[in-house]
Amino acid sequence: MEATLSVTDAVPGLALALERVQALSSVLEDEFAALKVQDLDRFEQLLDLKTGLLQELSDITGVRQPEDADKLGEEWAEFRSQMLACRDMHRRNEILIVRKLDAIRGALDSLHITDPTSSVDVYDRLGRVNRLRKGRGYSEA
Repeated sequence: MEATLSVTDAVPGLALALERVQALSSVLEDEFAALKVQDLDRFEQLLDLKTGLLQELSDITGVRQPEDADKLGEEWAEFRSQMLACRDMHRRNEILIVRKLDAIRGALDSLHITDPTSSVDVYDRLGRVNRLRKGRGYSEA
């Protein structure tokens, strides 16, 4: 009696690649959840895990650039489809990051008071008092 091979059994690396792309999808979902609650420590851990998975997928498939994925055979269609879904999830996470950064910038901009008589101090990245003067001083005019 002859055993039939599935496509994933017949193509070296395909089963492992499909397993890793599922793991990548899970990491991207966890990344989104961490971003929503602003858990930056968890986000950084997931970022390292995501980078490792992407490197492993690149090693398995031999694909180094997105356009190289077209060189994979038709049997890799499911893998390509799942990778496109992961790309969309990554873009969703990127949009969330950009929105959060914009909100933070807006909050910081609202703290930058241009009134020189104001007693409000804003601190820079190094913890020093940062007194911003948006207008030009008389020495610059």
